[in-house]
Amino acid sequence: MIDGDGFRPNVGIIVANDQGQVLWARRYGHDAWQFPQGGIADGETPEQAMYRELHEEIGLERQDVKVLAQTRGWLRYRLPRRFIRNDKPPVCIGQKQKWFLLKLVGAESRVRLDMQKPAEFDRWRWVSYWYPLDQVVSFKRDVYRRALKELLPRLPVINTPRNR
Repeated sequence: MIDGDGFRPNVGIIVANDQGQVLWARRYGHDAWQFPQGGIADGETPEQAMYRELHEEIGLERQDVKVLAQTRGWLRYRLPRRFIRNDKPPVCIGQKQKWFLLKLVGAESRVRLDMQKPAEFDRWRWVSYWYPLDQVVSFKRDVYRRALKELLPRLPVINTPRNR
């Protein structure tokens, strides 16, 4: 499902712990780290897609998390030319995302990376809230910054620096 402007609807998922750290995952077989994310299927709401992707990518169920916030509008990023597949219409030039901030309320041991084959991720860890901005691939950086800034006021930890 690609919109008329060439953007694929997608959800981004930020899972936070009690210390205000966020779950950061490494793409399977690559040295590329990111937040869990995934496409929205036809007939699926962003929230339904978020719960499906949450389970498929990191094994968490609805009862393992509490939704703290979601971004108001769509945040878009364009793919670099080398990632655009021009061989099959419609051409996807990037993604438009709704971002969700979740608090882990279940046990950390519930995080599992083997819920789908092939797995999306092969490692995960807790990192500081702003750490992903300097680590994510450059073409996603602005969307990450905008999502993190918008969702920060809903993070239950007060001592997180706000000026990024």
